[in-house]
Amino acid sequence: MEGFVGFTNRCQGRDQLFRATQYTCMLLSYLIENKADKKKLVMKLKQLESSMSSGRKMFRLGNVVHALVAARRAAELPEVVPRLCLTGSHLSRALYFVCDAALWLRSVGLQPHLDKPKWHTWATKCYYCSLLMNLARDWYEISWRLEQAALEEKAKENSTWQKDGEELNGVKSDGLHSFLCQLFQILKGNPPLLLDLVKNLCDLSGPLDTLGIYKTNPGVIGFCGVLSSLVGILTLASPHLKLKQ
Repeated sequence: MEGFVGFTNRCQGRDQLFRATQYTCMLLSYLIENKADKKKLVMKLKQLESSMSSGRKMFRLGNVVHALVAARRAAELPEVVPRLCLTGSHLSRALYFVCDAALWLRSVGLQPHLDKPKWHTWATKCYYCSLLMNLARDWYEISWRLEQAALEEKAKENSTWQKDGEELNGVKSDGLHSFLCQLFQILKGNPPLLLDLVKNLCDLSGPLDTLGIYKTNPGVIGFCGVLSSLVGILTLASPHLKLKQ
């Protein structure tokens, strides 16, 4: 089992490269599709995009097992919120890979009568649910760090009052500006959390559009996909930048 998981981990690197290429083609074809002299190039880009999408489905065939193993590990986490969020995310992702594998079987002619729109919608919903669980986990991490920062700030203020008997010099910043400043400092000091948040937010653009929750265009989806893929490649190349599960 461990050997199989290691194999799927190596496939993830290829998948991210294919994914980056796929969304780059989508973005470029959107940017030049209205230029009359670029129609042949647009056609080639869309063909390459389709090829990359099909290739990615083949690389992901074994990811159901990988997602189930990750869900089992997440179920053993000591903290309740990360345990629930990550277990739910991995299980939803496993269902997404099942739907994705079924769609791949249809694309190669092994399941010609499969209802493609229905399975595609199910796959998108599972992927969307997985992303929401990941974002809930990210928000939990941010909230915990915001709370720790507030406690540290309060401790410093109490220490200053006891030492000097008077309030700190300067005016304390309250409200939204203070919250945003603290959030910026927390994300700046925790690159893995920042990268994970950016990746999950970028990945949302696709399912939001497909499910009709927030319609956008291929340019936005392509840009978000490229950015998300670059983050994925970066975290694979530098594991210390990946948020601990």
